[in-house]
Amino acid sequence: MPKIKKDKNGQTNSINQVRYGCALGALHSVSAIPGAIPITHCGPGCVDKQYMSLSFYNGYQGGGYSGGAVPPSSNLQEKDVVFGGARHLDQLIEASLKIMEGDLFVVLNGCIPEIVGDDIGAVVARYQEKGVPIVSAETGGFKGNNFTGHEIVTEAIIEQYVDKYAQDKETKKKGLINVWSELPFQNTFWRGDLTELKRILEGAGWEVNILFGYGSKGVKEWLTIPNAEFNLVVGPWLGLKTAKLLERKYDQPYLHLPVLPVGAKQVAEFLRAIAEFAKENEVQTERFIKQEEKEYYYYLEYFTDFYAEYWWGLPAVYSVVSDAAYNLAINKFVVNQLGLIPGKQIITDHTPEKYHEAIRAEYQKLAEDVGAEVEFVEDGYIVNQLLKQEDYGHKPPVIFGTSWERDTVKELNGHIVEVSYPVSYDVVLNKTYIGYRGALTLLETIFTTAISKSA
Repeated sequence: MPKIKKDKNGQTNSINQVRYGCALGALHSVSAIPGAIPITHCGPGCVDKQYMSLSFYNGYQGGGYSGGAVPPSSNLQEKDVVFGGARHLDQLIEASLKIMEGDLFVVLNGCIPEIVGDDIGAVVARYQEKGVPIVSAETGGFKGNNFTGHEIVTEAIIEQYVDKYAQDKETKKKGLINVWSELPFQNTFWRGDLTELKRILEGAGWEVNILFGYGSKGVKEWLTIPNAEFNLVVGPWLGLKTAKLLERKYDQPYLHLPVLPVGAKQVAEFLRAIAEFAKENEVQTERFIKQEEKEYYYYLEYFTDFYAEYWWGLPAVYSVVSDAAYNLAINKFVVNQLGLIPGKQIITDHTPEKYHEAIRAEYQKLAEDVGAEVEFVEDGYIVNQLLKQEDYGHKPPVIFGTSWERDTVKELNGHIVEVSYPVSYDVVLNKTYIGYRGALTLLETIFTTAISKSA
């Protein structure tokens, strides 16, 4: 039996209760672009596993036009391992182009073809030479998780498609911005979140390339990426690599705002930071903030009656177990808006180590006089041990986490609000927990959960 090893942080060389997909899971990033279709070159079952885990048992998000059971796959067999699967892939692409209607096709590699050396780039290049809108992305699972795969796919589309087909790449359109933020499908609430993010940015006067989801114009929107005035990265780290690529390629500056804005305070800081960076839309930004805060605080005024009078049954201490983006966003909101006390904070998305120091620094300034320690842990066993070891005082804690934490929360006699993959006890259509509207929904969810426990 192999020996279980631990690194300096206590992470073992095996992972219990996995919290992300493999690099091939980035096929969901493709299907999240309206008009784009993934073609997968991998073993049988690989695509189904990514779909069932990242989409179905994660908010039951569905597959849509080009996800779920739709993506063509080579379903490689033993003979393909022995003799190579390039010919098989060629046949698959040819058949897919006849059957599938799409504006862009993205071929993604799995582990088997990468290990045996199938050159998917060469196969795809023959179709590119014929003018077919198709790109290749080397997403073998051993390269990393679906966050890594997402960056590989994004870069592939920019390098092989946008750079080739975008017209007048030199001209910049004043007020147009590209937004790089949450990971589609991995972030359970990505559809509603990106819709709200686009809404508040447009409300402040910007024209927005949101790039993924319902609010995107699809593949044709990607062709306007070079024309944006600047790139906006919203979140602790995902999207930074893409923004730096675009800075080198199209001489576009980028603004990195590490906190997804939740609630009036964070949204106002977020929008003002963008206006200050660009030296544009200052008047429109203030007008929009005033308008939105009037509505937001109208609802909050009525909520305060409940919050003041129901004090005996409400949580005081909380922990967050999630990807980096939601973890930091929820911490900022519940500390500043609700005055809750942070307990153990755990980031589970395999954040690259080079970003750890900057993220830790953000947790030291959650509020003027409030900070928290954050752990980077992927193993569910360690996550649950850390939660059990935390002192939550005499009141039941609220744990913002995943379906994996439900049993531990029961042991703690606490409340669970599922906010991160996997979310298996919530059906998600367009729910959002960010912005003005998302913050109100989050408040409803937190306190409905808390008072329902005592019913």
